[in-house]
Amino acid sequence: MNPIAAYTNWLHTRWPAGKPEKLPIADERGRTNVKGLYIVGDLTGIPLLKLSANAGVNAVREIAEELKGESAQDGVLDVAIIGGGTSGFAAATECEELGLKYCVFEASKPFSTIKDFPKGKPIFTYPTDTPIEGRISLHEKSDIKEGLIEDLEEQTVDTGLKWVKGNVTHIEKGSPLTVVLGKKAETPENVHLNGTGFVTEGEKIKAKRVIVGIGRSGNYRSLGVPGEGMTEKVSHRLHDPADYCGKNILIVGGGDSALETAIALTKCGADVTLSYRKPEFNRPKPENAETIAVLAQNPEAEVGVEQSSDPRQSSSVGEWMKDDGGSPPPNIEAKGTLKLLMNSDVTDIRQDAVDIKLKDNGETTTVENDQVFLMIGREAPLGFFRKSGVRIRGERTLWWWTSLILFLTFCMWMYHWKAGKGLLGFEALAPDAWPGWLVWEPSATWQAVTGLFAAPFTNYFRADDTLGGVIVNSMGSRSFYYSLAYSLCVVIFGIDRIMRRKTPYVKVQTYSLMAIQVIPLFLLPEIILPYMGATGWFDGGPLGWIADQLFPGGSYWRAYGLILAWPLMAWNWFTGDPIWGWLILGFVQTFMIIPAMVYYLGKGSYCGWVCSCGALAETLGDRHREKMPHGPFWNRFNMVGQAILAFSLIIMAFRLIGWLAAGKLIPGVEVGWLMWAEDGYEWLANKAPLISFAWFVDLLWAGVLGVGLYFWFSGRFWCRFACPLAALMHIYHRFGQFAIIPDKKKCISCNVCTSVCHQGIDIMSFANKGRPMRDPECVRCSACVQMCPTGVLSFGRVNKDGVTIAVDGLAASPVRMKETQLTVNGKALS
Repeated sequence: MNPIAAYTNWLHTRWPAGKPEKLPIADERGRTNVKGLYIVGDLTGIPLLKLSANAGVNAVREIAEELKGESAQDGVLDVAIIGGGTSGFAAATECEELGLKYCVFEASKPFSTIKDFPKGKPIFTYPTDTPIEGRISLHEKSDIKEGLIEDLEEQTVDTGLKWVKGNVTHIEKGSPLTVVLGKKAETPENVHLNGTGFVTEGEKIKAKRVIVGIGRSGNYRSLGVPGEGMTEKVSHRLHDPADYCGKNILIVGGGDSALETAIALTKCGADVTLSYRKPEFNRPKPENAETIAVLAQNPEAEVGVEQSSDPRQSSSVGEWMKDDGGSPPPNIEAKGTLKLLMNSDVTDIRQDAVDIKLKDNGETTTVENDQVFLMIGREAPLGFFRKSGVRIRGERTLWWWTSLILFLTFCMWMYHWKAGKGLLGFEALAPDAWPGWLVWEPSATWQAVTGLFAAPFTNYFRADDTLGGVIVNSMGSRSFYYSLAYSLCVVIFGIDRIMRRKTPYVKVQTYSLMAIQVIPLFLLPEIILPYMGATGWFDGGPLGWIADQLFPGGSYWRAYGLILAWPLMAWNWFTGDPIWGWLILGFVQTFMIIPAMVYYLGKGSYCGWVCSCGALAETLGDRHREKMPHGPFWNRFNMVGQAILAFSLIIMAFRLIGWLAAGKLIPGVEVGWLMWAEDGYEWLANKAPLISFAWFVDLLWAGVLGVGLYFWFSGRFWCRFACPLAALMHIYHRFGQFAIIPDKKKCISCNVCTSVCHQGIDIMSFANKGRPMRDPECVRCSACVQMCPTGVLSFGRVNKDGVTIAVDGLAASPVRMKETQLTVNGKALS
């Protein structure tokens, strides 16, 4: 491996790079972009029975509030509920309770997903302290499949709830909405739509609101190979392992469901071949991967299997898998075998054999076969939602591209206007050459405004030594308005974030970001320091000496460097003459204070609590965090920041050489061409902008792309991929103690943590294995901790062996707050 590849692997590509599943977009209350259409249950990404039921109930309660005062309409339902699972029938019971006119539309049978679970499958009813809202309740018998079905049916369909057996093809927008059924549907006697006991093909049912809780049952992923459609041979579920004793079985997949199926069949006496497309297992729990390795070496080994807690994963274990180490029933004496074919692809499925291509050598092997189990997961019924006009996470339409280009164009103009420089560094495109309506000169505006006042007021606002005069002078600068707008966004959207994510961690973190942005990054450079300078505070003495070291010539805008460490505030270091105050302070910040912060608290102690870029990302960007792209390519793209960091170091070295040469400390060396002007635009910036730090890094990457991609690629695009200070902190982080610590027993592999990470980290790959998450990209935003439905994650510190040293005391998980009833000084946290 070459040095660059080795370094890339050490820093970034060593970490998992899984992708979130494509799902319809809905907010925390289940609302979609289609007015009146709600999504509840498994399709929200959280496959928990209790939370699915509560989502259905709460959606109906919200709808009931919306419909208050509306008169009933003949032939129009108040609520159409699509899907007869836990969330759908929980919604139906609440409709009965509130007197709403409703009907449930179910394609096959009530609670079909649960009924398809293996016999005797244990049911995961986490969170244990969360009650089910509405009329449904669970009892002790609900801990296994059969008892749960009996319990649910007694409280729903057996009570006469209205439901229709029929397949809904899509929803048509409008007021009211239209539910379109694609084929003949039978109805129970107590349900009569349009005066009949049947709904004919193509029937359209009107409803004021629609709740969709269809889950993912039946939408299995496919291999796309010949023979896959042989339903008598190819299956996606295993109900009773004893049926396959002594047979040749192929299992395809590398998740928990595939591994558990392989374990169960091997122990039951089948000859099993497990084919997985990657060279090693990444997603399954360590216990399952270890058990597979043991059985591959010795099929007679006494092993058990950990029950999958994810109700979407058909664990295949069945009730015969006892607690005594996995021994099969006494009447089964056959001995099975297990063969692993890693890094392989199935290419053909025939009646008596399968062909499997081995990627390592390119050869194809043929395996005798009686049955194939494709355990490669399910996907959401995206066709239904596309046809209904519901937006899908990660899909890019024509409007997506059009709006992105328009906004990037606006940002290109805005940042060049703010800098007062020509586009791409060319003077022909400078603001002076632009049409008048594209150029606003604030200084002229405020001179005209103050001139409207009577003389005493005019003198006050034009005097340099009054607060009013200082403010007016600052308002004559274009950067003043940018900083003001930036600060207002952080405050306004910060309050919104606090109100939506109600944890002590989010509250304290957001207040920190708001305070730092408003005081040292706006009021201090724009008003406080200019006022102190105008009123003589810096005319002499210690304050005067400090001002000379940090703000020569009254350049108070340099105060941004108090927060934005090297090399972010480039103009404090890449100067014509050295400013020793900033050189010393920047060294202390970047190479002493920040490394200590990162070592104990992670990169996020700066990026998530201090930095102004992080402030905007965690506030304005909070509702767009799921838009960050994930996957191996983007993991490698993280190295762009390392390139910009190297660029910064080279420029700093050139700057040092330039200072030394100018001072004749290096006689005979002419490096005048390395002398960069303070604004970074002179000479190189105008002639070759792509090698100008000021234009290429600060304006293009941090400004135009960093902000321009906010609503399309999340607010952390600059922070993740290009920020040179973040790139330096990635290196620091690799030697630090910070980690996200999981409780793997609680993990249900729902992938919510990965999907909300706006740094593109595959957090679930760590959580479901119980391993500390130490990817240096983490910015401690707490979204994964806060959004986890089972309270798996917490912030903390670990040693080099991954052993926990400490766990953060500031509560970030609502689930853990409820479970432990955290208190401070005897009072419950709010």
